[in-house]
Amino acid sequence: MTTYVVQNQSFSLNKPREPQILLNELQRIRQIVIYEGEKIFRQWQPSIARPSFAESAVNLAYYLALRHEDLRQLQLDLMPWGLSSLGRIEARVLPNLDAAIATLGAVCHQDPSLLPQRPPLEAFFSGDRLLKQHTEEVFGKSLNLRQVRIMVTLPTEAADNYKLVKELIQRGTDCLRINCAHDTTEHWLAMINHLRKAEVETGRACKVFMDIGGPKPRLGTVLLAKNKQRLHQGDKLLLSQEVPLAKNKNIVQASCTIPEILLQLGVDDRVWIDDGKIGAKVKSLLPEGVLLEITHARNKGEKLRPDKGINFPDTTLNLNPLTSKDQQDLDFIAAHADIIGYSFVQQATDIELLQLELQTRLGANWRKPAIVAKIETPEAIKNLPELIVRAAGKQPFGVMIARGDLAVEIGYQRLAEMQEEILWLCQAAHVPVIWATQVLENLVKKGIPSRAEITDAAMAERAECVMLNKGYYIAEAVTILDDVLTRMEAHQSKKTPQLRALHSW
Repeated sequence: MTTYVVQNQSFSLNKPREPQILLNELQRIRQIVIYEGEKIFRQWQPSIARPSFAESAVNLAYYLALRHEDLRQLQLDLMPWGLSSLGRIEARVLPNLDAAIATLGAVCHQDPSLLPQRPPLEAFFSGDRLLKQHTEEVFGKSLNLRQVRIMVTLPTEAADNYKLVKELIQRGTDCLRINCAHDTTEHWLAMINHLRKAEVETGRACKVFMDIGGPKPRLGTVLLAKNKQRLHQGDKLLLSQEVPLAKNKNIVQASCTIPEILLQLGVDDRVWIDDGKIGAKVKSLLPEGVLLEITHARNKGEKLRPDKGINFPDTTLNLNPLTSKDQQDLDFIAAHADIIGYSFVQQATDIELLQLELQTRLGANWRKPAIVAKIETPEAIKNLPELIVRAAGKQPFGVMIARGDLAVEIGYQRLAEMQEEILWLCQAAHVPVIWATQVLENLVKKGIPSRAEITDAAMAERAECVMLNKGYYIAEAVTILDDVLTRMEAHQSKKTPQLRALHSW
């Protein structure tokens, strides 16, 4: 007997289970999927006003029901019969099940009238068609053989440098991102004008993606203690609601730009600062703020600088995702953006809030801009199905895997796992995904990539869009990413190998 070990669980395969047993098992699973899936869909139905998304929502509901089952042993048992297609079931749950059932039924000489009909080709590939359609509704049609889009974050200099914007589009950029946490409306307008001019001159369409800043907590004023230039493990940090006015000779002090967050913390809650460079936990709650003990820092210590981001992974923050600045920015964004990036989305009501703001500004045309939800907290992951339905049920919608904040929030060791689960869930909903944060980071900033980030860029082919951040070598990075993605698309589509002929041997 051969034993297979998968995630610390053993699965045995002495000989293939009889096809009749597998047929019965698949029929049982199909009944559960339909019953539970339709129950989920009925709850969602009032939120779906977009006919093209209704079929996708049904498939998503079926997928959620299916994934409550542990299918690992069944997958192993189906493999000797050439029916391991459950591993690529995301975009077409019921057709995949029905195809496997029909084939097993033929092997067992089962009366076809007692089985689900074998799905027609149109039904089997409908999910792929819908994903392509929904991707085009967000990013526009692809202008070359490469289906995965490239997005680039514009630096401030793009407001004065038309040549840079034109070169980015010429090299293959499909979408240019403006981060509204930086620069001014004058800068943004200049960037957009350059983009529109470059579209005409190059004959290439390019989307405008504008990213709402959101309530990103950061360090405000920092006051170092006497003879204390760096923080080490065991040091104390007073994170205060108000700007510290005087130095404390024993304790480093810093204010938080969103002070109400400190009232939501509890003792032993973790706090990460500067993209996880500094780790701490809440030691005590004080009238002026919270006292932190540093738990993670390099041996030589870490410098504490103003404006660095703060994450609170153990705390579900009760914050309005649209700040007063975001409300002002939305006047400009609604008028100019093709796609709106939505930061700090955590629950379905957050989606409704932005949709209401768009209705106020755009009237009957409020569904025209696409929304992209940035997934950056455990709460957003937990509520992702509801976020998808509430948004995509009304207008074009996509998801960004914001790997920077997400890694800090859930732990770096879980990032790859969660990234995969988000990709699968979005494929089941036929919703496009943006693979973001530190893609080709060394190449963009230093002119030469690390080996690991080339592999990361190649794996990004499973998303519908890949985002590059700003840097001195950004134009060269677009060319290389275009080449890597084009090559990988010949070999892989989502989780499916293309089996292109190999010429390396």
